[in-house]
Amino acid sequence: MPRLQFKLGEILVKEGLITNEQLNEVLAVQKQDPNRRPIGEALVSMGFISEENLALALSKQLNIPYLSVQSGTLKIKKDADVQKLVPEEFAREHRALPYSKTSNTINIVCSDPLDIVVIDNLKMMTNCEINPAIATLSDIKKGLDELYGKEDLYRKTVAQIEAAAPSGEGDLSQRGASEVAEGIDDDALRKTAEEAPLIKLVDLIIMEAINSKASDIHIETFEKKAAIRYRIDGILYEIPPPAKQFYLPLVSRIKILSKMDIAEKRLPQDGGFMVRTKDKVVDLRVSTMPTIYGEKVVLRILDKSQLKVGLEHLGLESTTLTKFKKALKKPYGLIFITGPTGSGKSTTLYASLNELRTPQKNIVTIEDPVEYRVEGINQVQVKPQIGLTFANGVRTFLRQDPDIIMVGEVRDLETAEICIRAALAGRLVLSTLHTNDAASAATRLIEFGLEPFLVSSSLIMIEAQRLVRKLCPHCKKEYEPDAQTQKKYNLPKTPIYKAVGCDKCRQIGYVGRSGMYEVLVVTEDIRQMILKKVSATEIKDLAIEKGMKTLLDSGIEKVKQGITSLEEVLSIVFTE
Repeated sequence: MPRLQFKLGEILVKEGLITNEQLNEVLAVQKQDPNRRPIGEALVSMGFISEENLALALSKQLNIPYLSVQSGTLKIKKDADVQKLVPEEFAREHRALPYSKTSNTINIVCSDPLDIVVIDNLKMMTNCEINPAIATLSDIKKGLDELYGKEDLYRKTVAQIEAAAPSGEGDLSQRGASEVAEGIDDDALRKTAEEAPLIKLVDLIIMEAINSKASDIHIETFEKKAAIRYRIDGILYEIPPPAKQFYLPLVSRIKILSKMDIAEKRLPQDGGFMVRTKDKVVDLRVSTMPTIYGEKVVLRILDKSQLKVGLEHLGLESTTLTKFKKALKKPYGLIFITGPTGSGKSTTLYASLNELRTPQKNIVTIEDPVEYRVEGINQVQVKPQIGLTFANGVRTFLRQDPDIIMVGEVRDLETAEICIRAALAGRLVLSTLHTNDAASAATRLIEFGLEPFLVSSSLIMIEAQRLVRKLCPHCKKEYEPDAQTQKKYNLPKTPIYKAVGCDKCRQIGYVGRSGMYEVLVVTEDIRQMILKKVSATEIKDLAIEKGMKTLLDSGIEKVKQGITSLEEVLSIVFTE
């Protein structure tokens, strides 16, 4: 097999696919990763390179073929019985897909053709020569599911637990909510929650959510049934739940993992824990809430690999991105990221901090809660019960010689006041605010009770955003909107796309999300309008006149590019 003259990282730098700075950042992260993921996977998860570009670079350097499902070059020949020669467990563990066999040679596609140990093991296992090719990890996983079949471990485990469970008096579904809350022995419940079937069930619920790219898991109970739902791309989808009699042990298992008090069922509790998959570490933030039928549990999934996403990968249009980066380079001033809950504000804030983070800058944050832990940044968790509020935290920061301050959210006059004071004192301050558009942020601050001259002199940029679902590339369908719609939304006369639904997107028609953005740069003209306390509408009109692209403009641009559908944009953005 051909050997690399350079290490993979050096090859990618040489090809211009990543920068030396990105390579050094990945190597630094790798040193702290106990799983020591291959550098290629780390680069992909951090958003520095696509799976396809990584595979193409390796293919070129090793002079071996690159195969893909989309191009039709990766086709599995089941009649060759290759699945009988290579055990499924080995193939999945080492990400090696046998796709065809000719005489005494097996054709294998893998994500790391340099793994000589795997190639040698395959030779001994099959008693055949191995002809390697390369593909993306995503295509290999699809091929493995096609070759060996996709086993639904979750349904199988639920069925096994229900079949093995005794019926009768122990069936919690036959008992009232208050009786269940008060009449269950906590020691017995803890014992049941720590039995192997329940542990496996909880693990599968979490892993299935992570694999489905869910942001939240909702586990809840009603009068006659339990329910489990995943929030995927902003929408909740129900999965088959176990019988209601397993609800209490299931909740107890999660509370044990989260270091909560399983005996306390009358008050809300918060906790969390961490899980490791083969290629990443995921934090889970857990919240319980008492309802009339028992406790509801919500697990927020915080994927640390998303933390390394750069501003370039958020979906900002080129002109908007340029304005955003220019504002971040200012030595001092106040920047607000606005939008409703779940619009991706935290992701944008962390992407901004990654853009700003250098050893020469002292960056401090105060958050509620601290969602992601970032190397090289001093992060503080709000604790109102002991007096550590956003405002008090920022006051302390000002005595810690900061260059950049990030405040999780401005909720009141006191916090807004101290943020402005910090900005006027020569610090760059980033925070979030709940407003419908960028222009409304200035008027909202004045409504808090701030003097207009303080707002106008400190603000340098306001960004509003929403998240929009992306069309599934496998099933999206072209259509031509009517002339009235084309004219109203300034659409091209060429066809645009709509959602259809297929197996690859669970019949939804959408996979993943992208952002719609509106960046208002506070110019001198806008400062004068803020001083005069004019309406948000007048500020917005002037900003549009000066070249600002609105949220709707951003969404329509994504419709033109085939990224999303017009229906999806109009369901997210308010239009007159």
